[in-house]
Amino acid sequence: MKTNALYYGDNLDILRNRAHFPEECVDLIYLDPPFNSSRSYNVLFKESSGAASEAQIEAFEDTWHWGLPAERAYEQVFSGRNQGVARMLKAMVEGLGRNDVTAYLAMMAIRLVELHVVLKPTGSIYLHCDPTTGHYLKVIMDAVFDPRNFRNEVVWKRASTVKSNFGQGAKSWGPATDSILFYSKSDSYTFHQPFLPYSESYTSGAYRHVESGTNRRYRLVSMIGPGGAAKGNPQYDVMGVTRYWRYSKEQMERLVARGLVVQTKPGRVPHRKYYLDEGQGVPLQSLWTDIGNLQAPAKERIGYPTQKPLALLERIIDASSNAGDIVLDPFCGCGTAVQAAQALGRRWIGIDITHLAIGLVRRRMQDAFPGIEIEVIGEPKDLAGARDLAAMKPKQFEYWVVDKLDAVPTGGTGPDLDGVKPFMEFGGKGKRAVISVKGTKVVNPEMIREVAGSLGDDKPIGILATLVEPTRGMKTQAAAAGFYESGGRKYQRLQTISVKEILEGKRPDLPSPASPFSRAPVEREKAQQDTLL
Repeated sequence: MKTNALYYGDNLDILRNRAHFPEECVDLIYLDPPFNSSRSYNVLFKESSGAASEAQIEAFEDTWHWGLPAERAYEQVFSGRNQGVARMLKAMVEGLGRNDVTAYLAMMAIRLVELHVVLKPTGSIYLHCDPTTGHYLKVIMDAVFDPRNFRNEVVWKRASTVKSNFGQGAKSWGPATDSILFYSKSDSYTFHQPFLPYSESYTSGAYRHVESGTNRRYRLVSMIGPGGAAKGNPQYDVMGVTRYWRYSKEQMERLVARGLVVQTKPGRVPHRKYYLDEGQGVPLQSLWTDIGNLQAPAKERIGYPTQKPLALLERIIDASSNAGDIVLDPFCGCGTAVQAAQALGRRWIGIDITHLAIGLVRRRMQDAFPGIEIEVIGEPKDLAGARDLAAMKPKQFEYWVVDKLDAVPTGGTGPDLDGVKPFMEFGGKGKRAVISVKGTKVVNPEMIREVAGSLGDDKPIGILATLVEPTRGMKTQAAAAGFYESGGRKYQRLQTISVKEILEGKRPDLPSPASPFSRAPVEREKAQQDTLL
């Protein structure tokens, strides 16, 4: 089993592969499965019509539909060993019909069963969801993990202000919270209670005493044993006052000797002294209001639409795992969970079905932890693997090639352009090289002309990346486009590169690169700043 690794592919297939995931091998699971909750709630429950679309997760197109994959998942739940899940899912599908929501639940149910298999008996799972499907997922989670292992529904107040549709006639409360369902696999699970700092109003009221000589703030707490003799509390004299105390006489004597017992006036009941600077803080409860969603100016924001704050994942991982434990995120998206795990000294595994997400996570981790080596399992390692990917998943092939070139996908804007690679012109001005990827078995000069037609002042260099070797005529046509000059150097304006050359380590000839993604803050620098504060 490999850790500190990214897996490309369907997490269901990967989780079932015992070479990758033996049973009971993971300490903590966090998942934030994609679902398009911005759509109308009522629309989600309309019966699917027309040609069934394949259910798949795309990084920015996160709707699941009822089609053949959902039908297969539904049947697999019934053939599995957890018949409680099967009965629960059947009731939902029969009651709600075959639609986007029940397709999502079928696809999630079969994956949650596999996550239960790979989770250690001492492990925990946190499922991040929103009000659209959270209540249904809670029922599925009860069936998979047992209602007795439900620990909390954490309500995360992700926003203080949200975009409201009141002006457009909306008659509902603005959504400002997400739910995080917390389950363990058994009664023996890791949990470290987090604490929040005391509020100023609390400390000024509760810790109103100041110790002479040290200026330490403290409060006085009763030492009388609740229930008196009936609860077995000892009775004896302290400073001339006889009561039933919560401490043994020997313990009380030690507290008095340390100056921790205070009698404000002779004859009054003594109290114990508690210092403010020795308090752990306020135990965190299930309502989290102190971590807000990422706003545009946030340094850690990298442009991923569903990115969660690093502090949120650090809290979960710190509370429910130990150093060296294995943390799994089977829908790793932009990689917040794996970054938090690495920063906290945990081992980690991330899985995603798009090369777009895998490339983003890899860059993010390399930005945050310079020098880190990350293996991507499931991506093409040779030309045969590249051919298979191009044939089966053309779009993922394009994402993979663009990632290999350290570029960013464009989403298909422009004349068949698939990516851009920013670079710095001599003098500091930002420019971009445009990239077109062709996974076809046949190439032709028209492909060169398409790239040439997309060039401009801000895009002075074009790159054509092909699965097969470009023809001699294509190379000649590319060379005829001339050169772009920057800093006294000339760069070919139109460049061709084959997948074979990319796998061999060749890269386009460009000026100094600029990061195509917003960079994640370097964790080492952050750690040093924390030390200095």
